[in-house]
Amino acid sequence: MSKIEVNTVDKASGSSVTIGGSGTNITLGTSGQTVTIPAGVTITNSGTQSGFGRSGSVDWQTVIVADGSTVTTSENGKGYIIDTSSNTHTINLPSSPSAGDIVAVYQSGSNAVTIGRNSSNIESGTSDITLTSGAVVELVYSSSATIGWIRTNNDVPEQFVEATGGTETTSGAYKVHTFNSSGNFVVSTVATTPANNNCSYIVVAGGGGGGGYTGGGGGGGGFREGTNPADPYSPAKSPLASTPIALTAQTYPITVGAGGTAGAPTAGRGSDSVFSTITSTGGGAGKGNNANNGSSPGGSGGGGTESLPGSGGAGSGNTPPVSPSQGNNGGTGSGPGPCNDYREEAGGGGGATAVGGNGTNQGPSTGNGGAGATTSISGSPTAYAGGGGGGKGSVAGGGIPQGGAGGGGNGSKTSTEATAGSSNTGGGGGGTGASPSHAFNGKAGGSGVVIIRYRYQ
Repeated sequence: MSKIEVNTVDKASGSSVTIGGSGTNITLGTSGQTVTIPAGVTITNSGTQSGFGRSGSVDWQTVIVADGSTVTTSENGKGYIIDTSSNTHTINLPSSPSAGDIVAVYQSGSNAVTIGRNSSNIESGTSDITLTSGAVVELVYSSSATIGWIRTNNDVPEQFVEATGGTETTSGAYKVHTFNSSGNFVVSTVATTPANNNCSYIVVAGGGGGGGYTGGGGGGGGFREGTNPADPYSPAKSPLASTPIALTAQTYPITVGAGGTAGAPTAGRGSDSVFSTITSTGGGAGKGNNANNGSSPGGSGGGGTESLPGSGGAGSGNTPPVSPSQGNNGGTGSGPGPCNDYREEAGGGGGATAVGGNGTNQGPSTGNGGAGATTSISGSPTAYAGGGGGGKGSVAGGGIPQGGAGGGGNGSKTSTEATAGSSNTGGGGGGTGASPSHAFNGKAGGSGVVIIRYRYQ
């Protein structure tokens, strides 16, 4: 083999220097030496190169028109433009990648492109990548199989949850779905950032009906709330707040419980509300005089009638038990007044944050409904699941027992009728008072509500 030793290789004529030719092998320099390319010199590669590694770019290929069934397997060093105007497409990463391998994908069209990991990890995870909205992603394989492929660009638009169902409103960067009746919450797209899949929610069951003829107030429907810590809204105070639910692409059936029936004198318990794994129990029925003499448990317990003084007449809350608690006990009745002279008072229904008041024979009204829970999940502070006020005898002292904040209906006294629990609050119905005419019945509980909130932009 011949050898030429020079300090500088320069052109003899023309505008360029050509090193080597077809079928030749040329070696520049020996071990330990440095071959320098001076400033201002351009090297043009008209052949092939090896051993230099990649500079971070790819060779873009002919556009792939997605047909909805063909799967492409990518190759190192290539970029793929995928037209998804008519169909989705899946492109798998190379099956046996080496450190430094590079692949790029550009999604063009209205349908998604899935980048399959092909048994390798992607950024230490085992999830594929979904591209929408004109996203471009460049992936380089790391030297660690645990890490696998990593993204080297920021050209992937942030994707957020997309869903339908109920009445949709917005609150800043968050979308709110309010279900005032049963239906479906349909999640079609999930977020690229896992934390943005966490939704806040409240699930409020129907309130219990109020009892008739010195009947107890209906218990508020069970109130359960989950909060996303990243969401700035003000939830109901702890311990009512629980953990959020991580949404996935699926249909979530929503059940909104009806309010319990009015007491005549027997009232009905409210119906349960359900979202995903969360079930809130209907509010307990308020006791009617000499009727339904068992306990009246529920999300919050119904109030006891005057004919069952003591704890035996009041319903227990948080039944069945969940943690954090979904409600409180109802209040107890007073027992008959002297010679049954209409001085008695029934107990108020329990609320989400307070027990129902215990009725008394005389003096100020104490059979008020327990307070509900106030949350700003919908964008403004709103109370839910208040207990209904108990009924009161016509000559008992004090005014009319009041329903708890959160839709609880007022009780009654003499000729004043009780009021029903407010719709879509889970408020308990008011119990009716005793009078010689025995004219009135208790009132129905308010229906429940389910509200779901998540970041959408």
